Amino acid sequence: MSIVAYLKKMGIECTGDGYIEQAFIHTSFVNENKSAKNHNERLEFMGDAVLQQWVSHQLFLVNPPMAEGQMTTLRAHLVNEASLAKYARQLNLQRFLKLGVGEEKTGGRDRDSNLANLFEAFLGALFLQCTEEAIDIILTKVITPQLRNIEDIKNTDYKTRLQEVVQSDTRKTVVYEVVGVSGPSNRPEFEVVVKLDEIILGRGRGLSKKKAEQEAARNAFDKMVL
Repeated sequence: MSIVAYLKKMGIECTGDGYIEQAFIHTSFVNENKSAKNHNERLEFMGDAVLQQWVSHQLFLVNPPMAEGQMTTLRAHLVNEASLAKYARQLNLQRFLKLGVGEEKTGGRDRDSNLANLFEAFLGALFLQCTEEAIDIILTKVITPQLRNIEDIKNTDYKTRLQEVVQSDTRKTVVYEVVGVSGPSNRPEFEVVVKLDEIILGRGRGLSKKKAEQEAARNAFDKMVL
């Protein structure tokens, strides 16, 4: 079954310039196939904007209304790399992905980064080649069920929440570093900083490294969403 036939089965009709097929072409495939001219990276850019707008609108409509910081946190959770990869797997989109031989052999078809990029490119293609209703059909199927678990998302630990906010914009990973230990040897207090690209985002103290890391993440998270 082709991707176009798959979409028709879902009630989605598309016309236009072949963006749907392009959304499934990884850069590695283009590098190894001279006949392939375009990969899906530009479509990722479009899809990211579509996704952010759709999710923001859905969170704005949640009742009772949430504060801006809460909406930012929840949006970050819904659009981070792991979540996007999960949506792609739910739709079984990876079966249509065109990869280079090397990328295929090293597990690229099931790699979160590839699937997250694919999902964004897919949304970009739907926006350009299909209809707004098509985007709604796809995102309602994979994201709306997540909105029923808002309280569970709110209670996620601060380290996870901070990483989700950071990855929603940069796809980078924060790192934690112990910068000081004080107090008696039988009850040391750790001081930890959390950094992104060597920039300190937050600081925290605790009677264990884990607690200090959580405090540093909370400190950074509160600064980012307020």
